[in-house]
Amino acid sequence: MRVADVVAGTLANFGARQSFGMPGGEVVTLIDALNMAGVTFTLTRHETGAAIMAAGHATATGRPGVLVTTLGPGLANAVNGIADASQEHLPLVVLAGVVDHAVRGRYTHQIIDQRALLRPLVKGCFEVEAAGAGFVMARALELALTHPMGPVFVELAPGTAAQIAGDGARMPMPVRRLSSSPTVDGMAEIGERLSHAARPLIVAGFDAARGGTADALRRCAERFGAPVVTTYKAKGVLAESHALALGAAGLSPLADGVLLPLCRAADVVILAGYDPIEMRTGWLDPFDTHAVVIDIAPGAYDHAMHASNLRIEGDIAVVLGLLAAAAAPIAPTWNCGRPAAAKAELDALFATRQSWGPHAAIDVLQDVLPEHAVVTVDSGAHRILLSQKLKLDTPLRLLQSAGFCTMGAAVPLAAGVKMSNMSLPVVAVVGDGGLEMGLGDLATLRDAGLPIVVVVFQDQSLALIELKQRQAALPLAGVRLGVTRFEDVARACGGSGYRVASAADLKVALLQALESEAFSVIVCEIEAEDYAGRI
Repeated sequence: MRVADVVAGTLANFGARQSFGMPGGEVVTLIDALNMAGVTFTLTRHETGAAIMAAGHATATGRPGVLVTTLGPGLANAVNGIADASQEHLPLVVLAGVVDHAVRGRYTHQIIDQRALLRPLVKGCFEVEAAGAGFVMARALELALTHPMGPVFVELAPGTAAQIAGDGARMPMPVRRLSSSPTVDGMAEIGERLSHAARPLIVAGFDAARGGTADALRRCAERFGAPVVTTYKAKGVLAESHALALGAAGLSPLADGVLLPLCRAADVVILAGYDPIEMRTGWLDPFDTHAVVIDIAPGAYDHAMHASNLRIEGDIAVVLGLLAAAAAPIAPTWNCGRPAAAKAELDALFATRQSWGPHAAIDVLQDVLPEHAVVTVDSGAHRILLSQKLKLDTPLRLLQSAGFCTMGAAVPLAAGVKMSNMSLPVVAVVGDGGLEMGLGDLATLRDAGLPIVVVVFQDQSLALIELKQRQAALPLAGVRLGVTRFEDVARACGGSGYRVASAADLKVALLQALESEAFSVIVCEIEAEDYAGRI
């Protein structure tokens, strides 16, 4: 057994089943070992896309994501994707080649200080040697999977990878963990306070969405009569058709104008897996200084966005269940009717007012997509609108880069999700600027046989930045784009291509694309001005 086999086998023991990247001479043995261990390697066209594909797969499966790069330029290419995993709190294992020890002190070709490059972005840096290789990998994996989850960096020299592991070829399994939770008695005082709250509020974040807390959160909201606001990545953790669901917040000034006054009126606030890394600066100190703020999470989040009175660290679903069980009978809450009025106002603000444009296109997605479909969305004005307007009744159905907000993420995220379940309908919604950043991802969809639907909002602009320039009364600069015929690019890459300029045509194209065995690109011709004053 080679050292590379120990590395790959340990990854498999921790649940990894897919790896993504671009090969180089320093990692060919590692890629061979990964494939042999059942951690299938997928060739991408850029290392940042590979990192985001791994992140999408990790989000969909709960398993660690695996990125493979060669040394030097390969690793440097991946920096944006690794930073994204860091701020999105996703367990990404970055495996990179490094020069063999025998020449490390003399050789300079393609050599950079890789650990120094990544140290601000990863939870830890490791180098695998022949002795104890499996235990080093297990240590890195445990760190990646511990709250707050995030990327770790592992270097493996090619000579070491090919070396026989010998008697120390052990591949550890993950440690089985039993965690103690607060008791009902311990929750009694908090439940009592909640029972007397006149205006309770719940704000739910990504850790609630991916922690299986939907039922417990709904019971808690109903028990206390608490309306629920979510971050963009937590959409659907309470069904948005529920009377207590106020939808998502994060980047929309229009939504903030409705939701922030409600937050400041709350007298007791429950934060369920809420990390404000997803929020804009308007969410600094969103709660009244006299409000009781209870922070429930697997561990602490590193921020200074607001203060809390109490932090309960543990399983979010268990804690919410205990709170509901410990509460005494409650009086009706929010007698002023403000949550219901806010819900109606939000619906009106984001309502569709014309027959075609980004609002109408999102309506088509809402009407046509199956209930279990997953939508990924890129950064830009279309992301803010989609995150506010699309209604979801289950969590983890709208995925995006919400902490890092990087462009070019939607298509690789969709690829990673699709590879977790090939029968799952997956749609990536992108702007023309974002798709042009990663056109090579279309070739990856072809080669991997991923029938993803890519919906492009082509407004010939970096529309969100254009809005900001106009708001600042500045001349437009560096935001206008030419017309790329993405439908022709899709056909050239082996997919299907459509161009639409009406809701009816989008519906027809979307229905056809969802039935296709190859990937599809649907270009929606819209105007950048359609976002003005409406996000």
